[in-house]
Amino acid sequence: MTKIAVYGATGMIGGRVVAEALARGHEVIGITRSGGGLPAGAHAVQGDAGDAGLTKRIADEADVVVVATGPSRTGGDPREYLAHLRNLVETLGSARLIVVGGAGSLLVDGKRLLDGADFPDIYKPEALIGAEALDYMRGLGEGVDWTYFSPAPVIQPGERTGVYVSGTESPVGDVISAEDYAVAMIDEIERPAHRRGRFTAAN
Repeated sequence: MTKIAVYGATGMIGGRVVAEALARGHEVIGITRSGGGLPAGAHAVQGDAGDAGLTKRIADEADVVVVATGPSRTGGDPREYLAHLRNLVETLGSARLIVVGGAGSLLVDGKRLLDGADFPDIYKPEALIGAEALDYMRGLGEGVDWTYFSPAPVIQPGERTGVYVSGTESPVGDVISAEDYAVAMIDEIERPAHRRGRFTAAN
């Protein structure tokens, strides 16, 4: 059993990561701004990743810290996400950090998806911040145990099949269900294969 802390534990992805972890018998700490909405079996904590006292306490308790939050889509400062990520790294201690990343930084023929002419403009600011987060993590030394998990270009609620393909720097498919993304996430926690690197998965 692994003790897994999930920031953004009631979001589309975070909620499914929590459910998958609980179903496999792991201990889950779910951190949300409301402090509620978690399934039975999860330990709910109210707060956010910008609170250094909280993030240090959580990291001291957890084996793995999952960041299932993202840049603000509701009018807040989207760069606050990067400040929160830095805070999480600085208070991580010996825990492992896994970041729910974006697909925009995945490469096709050496070119980032977000730089393509057909990449939707509405998603570009968020994708650029996600790419900046990946660059930041790649600049961390050997002392930080991190993984950045980019989904397929389309991730949406769907079916848990338990079947997916994985890769590293380039898309391995167009779509993944949020349920199977969670399966791949917990598989990576149980059997680490992408420490200090990025990976991706698709159905």
